[in-house]
Amino acid sequence: MHQVVEREQLSPNVVRLVVEAPRIAKVRRPGQFVIVRKGPGAERIPLTIADDDAEAGTITLMIQAIGASTTDLCALQVGEAITDVAGPLGSETELLEHGHAVCVGGGVGTAVLLPIARELARRGVHVTSVIGGRSKEWVILEDELRSVGDVVPCTDDGSYGRPGFVTEALKDLLDAGGVDAVYAVGPVPMMKALANLTRPYGVPTTVSLNSIMVDGTGMCGGCRVTIGGETKYACVDGPEFDAHQVDFTELADRLTTYRPFEQQALDKRGACATTEVKA
Repeated sequence: MHQVVEREQLSPNVVRLVVEAPRIAKVRRPGQFVIVRKGPGAERIPLTIADDDAEAGTITLMIQAIGASTTDLCALQVGEAITDVAGPLGSETELLEHGHAVCVGGGVGTAVLLPIARELARRGVHVTSVIGGRSKEWVILEDELRSVGDVVPCTDDGSYGRPGFVTEALKDLLDAGGVDAVYAVGPVPMMKALANLTRPYGVPTTVSLNSIMVDGTGMCGGCRVTIGGETKYACVDGPEFDAHQVDFTELADRLTTYRPFEQQALDKRGACATTEVKA
């Protein structure tokens, strides 16, 4: 059992959980993830390790309540526990050693960028984080990212930071020059748009793919993606890949495979509750 020791509501449907996982906390690297199961018979959910404290023996998970299983996880309170936390899984991020890196996050994807940005800054890389949300309450981890570099917050409705999409802010940075690498995590349409944007600039771009996973060891094949015309498995070959080689159309199609079943489970459980987040 992995007890929840801290809980924080980051946005209306994103929760930060700090859970006990001492062995994972000692060895995890940026870009790696865990697969969690709330209890016996529950769905297995892949989640990026957003932070760790090896001394305390804890890892930090950022969870977005979308379906029934993620809503159940977000409902956990301090003192309650997750039955299974398996990991660390996947390959660590290949990071820039020097220069200027731009980290682009959309919604809960910003959580995946946090350990990447921290490690880049530790290496002496200049980090600029471009983070987006529908409105101010959906922009997360701004203070944490600002502690390791520059931050450009964006909101679709213009209620906070730069009005518009993260792609527009990234284009300004690319036009200004001096960007050596881009790391992007968010919805598939956002990552696809960023890949198309950075390609003509010749800037290496890495994305973290949110493909469907079951076992996390490459055995089930559920997470297979096409990279540069070859089949790869996000759980063992990734989850991060060269954005310019990803078949985003196939990825988007595969993500809809279980949508009817997900909706049935959500209808049975009840709609995802949202929580007001104070500014």
